[in-house]
Amino acid sequence: MLRLPYLSTDTGVELAAQCELIKLLYLFEDYALDTDRRELRRGGVQVALAPQVFDILEYLIRNRERVVSKESLITTVWGGRIVSESALTTRINAVRYAIGDSGDEQRLIKTLLRKGIRFVGTVREQPGSAGADAIAATTLAAGPSPTLPGPMDLMAERPRALAIPEKPSIAVLPFANLSGGLEQEYFADGIVEEIITALSRFSGLFVIARNSSFTYKGRAVDVRSVGRELGVRYVLEGSVRRDGQRVRITGQLINAAIGTHLWADRFDGNLQDIFGLQDRVTASVVGAIGPKIEQAEIERTRLKSTESLDAYDYYLRGRSSFHQWTQVAASEALRLFYKALEADPDFASAYGMAAMCYAQRRMNSRMLDRQQEIAEAARLATRAAALGKNDAVALSSAGYARARVVGDLDAGVALLDQALVLNPNLAQAWYCAGYVKIFCGEPGVALEHLERVMRLSPIDPLMFLVQTGTAFAHLIGGRYDEASSWADQALREKPDYHPALRVAAASNALAGRLTRAKNAIAHLRELNPVLRVSNLKDLVPFRRPEDLARYEEGLRKAGLPE
Repeated sequence: MLRLPYLSTDTGVELAAQCELIKLLYLFEDYALDTDRRELRRGGVQVALAPQVFDILEYLIRNRERVVSKESLITTVWGGRIVSESALTTRINAVRYAIGDSGDEQRLIKTLLRKGIRFVGTVREQPGSAGADAIAATTLAAGPSPTLPGPMDLMAERPRALAIPEKPSIAVLPFANLSGGLEQEYFADGIVEEIITALSRFSGLFVIARNSSFTYKGRAVDVRSVGRELGVRYVLEGSVRRDGQRVRITGQLINAAIGTHLWADRFDGNLQDIFGLQDRVTASVVGAIGPKIEQAEIERTRLKSTESLDAYDYYLRGRSSFHQWTQVAASEALRLFYKALEADPDFASAYGMAAMCYAQRRMNSRMLDRQQEIAEAARLATRAAALGKNDAVALSSAGYARARVVGDLDAGVALLDQALVLNPNLAQAWYCAGYVKIFCGEPGVALEHLERVMRLSPIDPLMFLVQTGTAFAHLIGGRYDEASSWADQALREKPDYHPALRVAAASNALAGRLTRAKNAIAHLRELNPVLRVSNLKDLVPFRRPEDLARYEEGLRKAGLPE
């Protein structure tokens, strides 16, 4: 068998200096791990793996006769760099997901408390480079298999289990609209989003983000499956009925682990008292699952965004459009947020979300009047920050707009830090903070923030945004294989997403994969013919000149004109 040095695609450091590896084909269950080709296959079909996830799986299988400590994993896979506990846990969960295992089942990868982890599956070995035919032959018994998603393809239909947080954890599912007519969907959805936001302000709770919860909209679900897929102990479901000025909200809280009801109740009131109804639902949930949360914290988290019902209605409609993440929907969202501000000129969150619309335009190269739109985004962000000192949505939106659109990174960081203190469960704030840390030249911190988003919203239909950010952070960190892998995942979900195409082109070019890089640039230039190396600085407000230089070099090599 041929002995070859192995180059880690994550660290860029040859691990051959630590150990001389033998290229092998490892066979377990209906999987085949080819260390020569760096491929994992199931039933003859390749399973997409991020390079670092492959490294961990290979290391665990090669050392399956012993318990592998976390320190050993970090030394080998990360080259001894400092790695957070959450980052390590996320990668191990990704490995388990790729091979059909979970933290609850631990069929193949077992965690031994305070000792480490060990691969416990039965493994057969063959010489590496056996070829696709040999791999397929070894797994033929499994029968035909559909194309499998990558471990971080979080929109996959295949069920998986996430570790349950130690603190009380909850997902709020979309409430049924009993008002009669699809035109009232936005109102029912808005009520649920407000309840999620209110719950997420409690530091003693872990609350799944709106986007992941809403993937269950319109589906008949088993709450126990929801609990496993989202990694929560409790699920809240219910309905909303609006009849003229009367509103009824019903809710039932379920222990997802065993499927039993903790409570069920209904809350009746006038439309003018909609905020009070939301507070009562929130307080009932907290009282049932968080008895140790003090009343003082309950009072602190009660926040009325506006006194105007018209402004609130426009705001809910705007949020509904914004979440669609299309050019037409974003324009409609901006119009509705402005209508909300006409009805209430002191509505902080509406200012913040309007500013976010301009940030969305800039990242997708869709600004029509650059200077005018930058000035307007600055105005909106300033008002949001001034009016929303206790509103995490307003502050996070304002912080992102200040950084991304205006280029004021220090102001953006300060506002986002304040938002995260106010609401540590707000996925939007962690997402915005992750991107701003990329602009500031802190890719390691950015990755930790974006991993937090993935846990708060594990099946988010907008996951391509987080995947693109993760790719961008790896690009800035000089890890081009990781960057291209994450960009590929984002492009599978959103093939025309400009930022993902830019990162894919730059990372592949810098890694020497010029054909893939040029293909990405060709597609990008079809979408944005005016893009040039010289105007990249208008898209991304890098603080460090070397980060902009790296970005420009990659896209220049990929074929982007000067």
